Amino acid sequence: MERVIEHRPGTSGKARRFALFMKVFVRPVFFYSPLTRLMLRLAVVLDWAAPLLMRPEPGTRVERVDLDGFHGEWIRPEGADPGRVVLYLHGGGFFCCGLRTHRGLVARIASRSGAVAFSVAYRQLPGSSLVISMADALNAYEWLLEQGHAPHDIVIAGDSAGGFLAFTTALTARENGLPKPAGIVALSPLVDLDHEGRASYEFTRRDAYVPVHRLKKLNRLLLAGMDPGPLPSPCDRDLRGLPPVLIVAGSREALLYDAELMTDRLAAADVPHRLQIWENQVHVFAAFAGAVPEGHEAIKEVAAFIREITPRAAGTAA
Repeated sequence: MERVIEHRPGTSGKARRFALFMKVFVRPVFFYSPLTRLMLRLAVVLDWAAPLLMRPEPGTRVERVDLDGFHGEWIRPEGADPGRVVLYLHGGGFFCCGLRTHRGLVARIASRSGAVAFSVAYRQLPGSSLVISMADALNAYEWLLEQGHAPHDIVIAGDSAGGFLAFTTALTARENGLPKPAGIVALSPLVDLDHEGRASYEFTRRDAYVPVHRLKKLNRLLLAGMDPGPLPSPCDRDLRGLPPVLIVAGSREALLYDAELMTDRLAAADVPHRLQIWENQVHVFAAFAGAVPEGHEAIKEVAAFIREITPRAAGTAA
C-alpha cells in the first residue's frame, strides 16, 4: 500500500437524520458550555452514562487492567485471535469520553478484525495535561510489548484526540528506540494544534457538532505547564519510518482539514497511507454505527486494513 485516497459516495436517510440531530441538539451544548474546570469535571458523566446506549456485542469479555497511574481494559470478542492486538485510544477532546463511551466501537473493530483490543483510559483534563495523556498512551504500548505481544501484531488506533495520541505514540516509540507497530488507524484525527489554518477551512463553522473555535481555549489548558516552544502536533514531527496508516473522515467535518493535512505530510515522508473520505458523514461517524449504516461499512474497512497489515496473526485468526 502506498498513497491511496478514496471517496465513498452515498449518504443514507438515517445518516442525514442523525447529522441533523447532532447539529440541532448536540452542537449547541458543545458550542456554549464554558470550558471551566468544573464543566470539564462534569464531562465524566458522559462516560458513566454511555453503557445505557453503547454496549459491546454479545459474547464480548471485558477485563480491567491497572497500570501505573491509569488503567485500561481488554476487550475480547468471542473467537478472537489473542495474537492480534488493537491498542485503542479514545477521543473526546482530551477531557471527556472514556472506556464506556467507546466500548461498543472498539468491540466492533476487534470483532470484525478477529483481534483482541486493549482500550486505554489515559489521564485527561482537568486533572492532567496533554503531556500526561501522551505518556499514558506510550506506556500502554510499552506494556503490551512487555507482555510479549509482537510489535508487528499490534495496530495503534484512535479517534479524534485519540487519533492524535495514536500518531504521537508511534512517533515517540520510534524516537525512544522501541519497535514500530504494524500500523496506525486514525478516525477523524486531530493532528494540528495550531488552529490558524483550520480557521478558514470551509467546514469549520458548518461541522455537525464539533465547535472547532473552542479548541484555542482548550489548547491553553492542554499545554499548561509545558515548556514554551513548538507545539507537539504530530503533523509537524518527522514522520519518516512510520508504519502504514489508514485515516477515515467525513466529507463535511472540520477535522477533514487535519486528515488531508496529515496525508500530505505522510506522502512527503514516504509513509504508505490510505485516506477514506465518506460523503456527508459526521465526525467519527463509525462510533455511531448503531444509528448510521455507513458506520458499519467504515468499521469493515478498518478491520480489513488491520487484517492486511497483521499477516502473521491472520493465519491463526478464528
